[in-house]
Order: sequence, then structure tokens, then C-alpha cells
Amino acid sequence: MNFQLTEERRMLQDSLRRFLADRYTVAVRKDSIEDPSGYSVTIWKQLAELGVLGALLRPEVGGYGGEGFDIATVCEELGRAGVVEPVLDSIVLCGSLLSPSGDSACSTRGQYLLDQLIAGEMQLAFAHAEPTSRYDRHWVETKAVEDADEIVLTGRKSVVVNAETADFLIISARETGAAGDSDGVSLFLLDPDTVGLRMQGSALMAGGRAAEIDLDGVRVSQSARLGVPGKAAGRIETALARAEVALAAETLGAMETATRLTMDYLATRQQFGRRIGTFQALQHRMAEMLIEVEQARSAVINAAGHLEDLPNLRNRQIAAARNLICRTGRRIAEESIQLHGGIAMTAEYELAHIAKRIVLAEHRFGDADTQLERFIDLSAA
Repeated sequence: MNFQLTEERRMLQDSLRRFLADRYTVAVRKDSIEDPSGYSVTIWKQLAELGVLGALLRPEVGGYGGEGFDIATVCEELGRAGVVEPVLDSIVLCGSLLSPSGDSACSTRGQYLLDQLIAGEMQLAFAHAEPTSRYDRHWVETKAVEDADEIVLTGRKSVVVNAETADFLIISARETGAAGDSDGVSLFLLDPDTVGLRMQGSALMAGGRAAEIDLDGVRVSQSARLGVPGKAAGRIETALARAEVALAAETLGAMETATRLTMDYLATRQQFGRRIGTFQALQHRMAEMLIEVEQARSAVINAAGHLEDLPNLRNRQIAAARNLICRTGRRIAEESIQLHGGIAMTAEYELAHIAKRIVLAEHRFGDADTQLERFIDLSAA
């Protein structure tokens, strides 16, 4: 596995880092968080113009990259700057669900949506998690029942990120089998204004917004189904694998920022007439943080490098990386706050936002314990 970035990825990394350093200030992020949509439309369009959104999707669907290291390169920079725009959810996750997979070719409608995503002209949201599913990605109780030439959807979806501003929702529903079965789940493309669909939004602690969605006898046409009936499990697994690599890279970038802010603080804060960074005990703790970040970087590289492998190996490596990132991220957040003291908890200071993103990232797609269980199960398979 080649750990070195290609020239194109280095150029992408440099341009994105310069853009975020110049444009994505703490004040801009604060405005994005306070915006009713949960993100900045201006920043979103600028990311599209820069080619960042297209870099996360494959050339066969109009993108410019879409491989594991493309995703990791972009998302690490987004995490480093604490970007709250829904790149992971709208582009990586939903874009992957629309891309060609083993169960069907990308339809004309799907390609149109992908083109709009890459151009920054559309938002999507994936409604998959349910109140009782926890981290079981096969636990789908929402029902899809055929009625003549229509399909009736009934159920509830929880914490659907970016749902309020999405132009379309991609919703998972079960056509056959019991909750927890991998077979029998299909994906449906819905307009949020469809009769019978109710949405209750709320702000997320780490920025952005999410919603609870109730489907009360929602009727859609057969053409709303994406792919072969009951065969969406593989498509969902692939999309979630890509999203987990993106999340791991985002968390790594946030950890790097937390470490940098802590180093800067230790180099300037004075106590007893000396900079506290000269105290040996704090130097040791800082050194341990730096080692932890480098271990996390290796895990992200490993996960990104295995993204195109067979599902069992891919998922096993991603579970291992996420377990390490979750545990390391929690420690980095705690250490950075403790070494700062009370100032780390003030909303005006950048670390407060970064630390929240690190801690809350663990609770997406499976916490450290869940990832360890997945790794053990996949290793035994």
C-alpha cells in the first residue's frame, strides 16, 4: 500500500487547506451553525466550485476521484477546520447510495441527482436509523407494502442529518423479512413534501441539524424505488463504509487541531513566572497526545487503503480503525481540555467546538465498543 499522496491529491489538499484558512473563520462557522439550515449556502457553493464535492465521487458518475484516499484527504481538511456543512451526509453517504452498485446501474434520474450534487445545487439526506435500531445497520422496521401500482411506506426514522434542507430523502424500508435481516430492504427516493411525511427538526451539538421523520401511509410510485426490490443491503453497506472512512478522517483532522491549539496554549500561558509548556509533566502529556494522533493517522490510512477490498476485509479494517479513532479521540478531547483549563469550555474559543465534534463523532455509525464487536464478528466469519 502506497502511503504517499499523489500529486493531484496534494494539490487538492493544499488548495482546500488554503481556502478554509482564508474563508472558514470561527465567525463564519458560528454563522453557519446559527443559520436555520445548519450550514452556509455560500461556503457550500464555493466548495463545489473548488472541486471538493466532485473529488468525493467517482469519474463514472461525473466526479473526480471517489477513492479511499480522496475521501480521507478531503475530510481530514474539513475536520481540521471544523466544517459543519453536510459534506459527509449529502455527498459521501447519499452520493454513494446513488452511484452504480452490484444491484443495478445508475439510472438517468440518479445521474441527474449526482450531477446536481457535484455542482452544489442540491442537498440529500439518508433516513436509515430508527428509534430501536441503535447501531444495527440491518435493523429496519419501516414497512414498504405494494398497493396496486404504488408503494405505501409506514414507520419512523431518527436523527436524519440534513433532512430539513434536503431536496430529496433516501429512505430505507423493509419489503420482506423481519427486522435485522439483511435481505428484504429497499431504498426509496422521496420528496420531503410528500403527503403523510412529517418532520421534526433540531440542532446538533456539534453543528448542523437533524430531524425525526414519521411516515404515516406515505404513497409513492414504483419508480421511487432505487435498485432491485429487497436488495439494498449491499448498497447501504458500501455507502456506510465510505461514510465511516470520511468520519474517521474528519475526526483525525479535528484531533490535529485540538493538539495544535493545546501546544500553542502551553507555549503562551504563564504560571509562576514560566510558560506552562516548560513543565515536564505537561510536556510528557503533550508528547503522548502527539503519539496518539500519529497512531490514529495510521488507522485512517489503513481504512482508506482497504475501502475497495472485499466487504468482509473492508468492514473489518474500518471497524478496527473506528475503534481506535473513537478511543483516541476521546482521550485527545479530554487531555486538550484539561491542559487548557476553563478557557477550553468557552463557546468563543475554537477548541470548544472541535472537542465536541471529536467526542460526538464516536456516536455515529457505532461507538468504540460496537466497532470492537464488529471487528470480532468479522474476524470470526
